[in-house]
Amino acid sequence: MTKTDIIEQVKNLAAAPSCYAPLKALAEEWLKAVGTPEEKALSAKLVAELEADVQTIDEVIELFGSEAGRKAVGAEAAANMLAHFKEVKAAGGKWCDCPACKAGRAILDNKELIL
Repeated sequence: MTKTDIIEQVKNLAAAPSCYAPLKALAEEWLKAVGTPEEKALSAKLVAELEADVQTIDEVIELFGSEAGRKAVGAEAAANMLAHFKEVKAAGGKWCDCPACKAGRAILDNKELIL
Protein backbone atom coordinates (compact mmCIF):
# COMPACT_ATOMS: atom_id res chain seq x y z
CA MET A 1 0.00 0.00 0.00
CA THR A 2 1.15 3.53 -0.73
CA LYS A 3 0.24 6.91 0.69
CA THR A 4 -1.98 7.40 -2.36
CA ASP A 5 -3.85 4.24 -1.34
CA ILE A 6 -4.24 5.63 2.19
CA ILE A 7 -5.71 8.83 0.76
CA GLU A 8 -8.22 6.72 -1.19
CA GLN A 9 -9.11 4.78 1.96
CA VAL A 10 -9.66 8.02 3.88
CA LYS A 11 -11.96 9.16 1.06
CA ASN A 12 -13.80 5.81 1.32
CA LEU A 13 -14.06 6.29 5.08
CA ALA A 14 -15.53 9.78 4.74
CA ALA A 15 -18.03 8.58 2.10
CA ALA A 16 -19.15 5.48 4.00
CA PRO A 17 -22.78 5.62 5.18
CA SER A 18 -21.67 3.82 8.36
CA CYS A 19 -19.14 6.56 9.24
CA TYR A 20 -20.44 8.73 12.06
CA ALA A 21 -20.33 12.52 11.67
CA PRO A 22 -17.33 13.44 13.86
CA LEU A 23 -15.12 10.78 12.22
CA LYS A 24 -16.28 11.88 8.78
CA ALA A 25 -15.35 15.49 9.66
CA LEU A 26 -11.92 14.38 10.88
CA ALA A 27 -11.33 12.37 7.70
CA GLU A 28 -12.28 15.36 5.56
CA GLU A 29 -10.04 17.62 7.65
CA TRP A 30 -7.15 15.18 7.19
CA LEU A 31 -7.71 15.09 3.42
CA LYS A 32 -7.51 18.89 3.25
CA ALA A 33 -4.30 18.83 5.32
CA VAL A 34 -2.38 16.35 3.14
CA GLY A 35 0.88 18.00 2.13
CA THR A 36 0.60 20.76 4.74
CA PRO A 37 2.37 21.21 8.08
CA GLU A 38 -0.85 20.09 9.85
CA GLU A 39 -0.84 16.67 8.21
CA LYS A 40 1.29 14.84 10.83
CA ALA A 41 -0.75 16.05 13.79
CA LEU A 42 -4.02 15.21 12.04
CA SER A 43 -2.62 11.82 11.02
CA ALA A 44 -1.97 10.99 14.66
CA LYS A 45 -5.46 12.20 15.59
CA LEU A 46 -7.06 10.15 12.79
CA VAL A 47 -5.16 7.00 13.74
CA ALA A 48 -6.10 7.40 17.41
CA GLU A 49 -9.76 7.87 16.50
CA LEU A 50 -9.74 4.83 14.21
CA GLU A 51 -8.10 2.73 16.93
CA ALA A 52 -11.03 3.63 19.18
CA ASP A 53 -13.74 3.27 16.53
CA VAL A 54 -12.95 0.31 14.27
CA GLN A 55 -14.97 -2.51 15.79
CA THR A 56 -14.06 -6.15 16.18
CA ILE A 57 -16.52 -8.73 14.93
CA ASP A 58 -17.33 -9.69 18.53
CA GLU A 59 -18.11 -6.07 19.41
CA VAL A 60 -20.61 -5.70 16.57
CA ILE A 61 -22.18 -9.08 17.33
CA GLU A 62 -22.63 -7.97 20.92
CA LEU A 63 -24.10 -4.63 19.84
CA PHE A 64 -26.64 -5.95 17.34
CA GLY A 65 -27.61 -8.76 19.68
CA SER A 66 -28.48 -6.27 22.40
CA GLU A 67 -31.47 -4.11 23.20
CA ALA A 68 -29.35 -1.02 22.48
CA GLY A 69 -28.61 -2.32 18.98
CA ARG A 70 -32.28 -3.05 18.36
CA LYS A 71 -33.22 0.43 19.53
CA ALA A 72 -30.52 2.04 17.37
CA VAL A 73 -31.47 0.45 14.05
CA GLY A 74 -34.76 -1.33 14.65
CA ALA A 75 -35.40 -4.97 15.48
CA GLU A 76 -35.45 -6.27 11.91
CA ALA A 77 -32.30 -4.45 10.81
CA ALA A 78 -30.50 -5.52 14.00
CA ALA A 79 -31.47 -9.16 13.39
CA ASN A 80 -30.23 -8.95 9.80
CA MET A 81 -26.98 -7.32 10.85
CA LEU A 82 -26.49 -9.83 13.65
CA ALA A 83 -26.94 -12.72 11.21
CA HIS A 84 -24.50 -11.11 8.76
CA PHE A 85 -21.82 -10.52 11.38
CA LYS A 86 -22.17 -14.06 12.70
CA GLU A 87 -21.54 -15.27 9.13
CA VAL A 88 -18.47 -13.04 8.90
CA LYS A 89 -17.16 -14.48 12.16
CA ALA A 90 -17.89 -18.07 11.08
CA ALA A 91 -15.86 -17.41 7.92
CA GLY A 92 -12.91 -16.28 10.06
CA GLY A 93 -13.52 -12.53 10.02
CA LYS A 94 -12.06 -10.66 12.96
CA TRP A 95 -13.31 -7.14 12.16
CA CYS A 96 -16.58 -5.43 11.33
CA ASP A 97 -16.92 -5.35 7.56
CA CYS A 98 -19.07 -2.24 7.22
CA PRO A 99 -17.61 0.25 4.74
CA ALA A 100 -16.31 2.60 7.45
CA CYS A 101 -14.60 -0.15 9.46
CA LYS A 102 -13.14 -1.74 6.32
CA ALA A 103 -11.57 1.56 5.26
CA GLY A 104 -10.51 2.30 8.83
CA ARG A 105 -8.87 -1.11 9.18
CA ALA A 106 -6.96 -0.61 5.91
CA ILE A 107 -5.67 2.73 7.21
CA LEU A 108 -4.69 1.25 10.58
CA ASP A 109 -2.93 -1.68 8.95
CA ASN A 110 -0.74 0.82 7.09
CA LYS A 111 -0.62 3.70 9.54
CA GLU A 112 3.17 3.91 9.37
CA LEU A 113 2.73 5.50 5.93
CA ILE A 114 1.14 8.58 7.47
CA LEU A 115 2.61 8.78 10.96
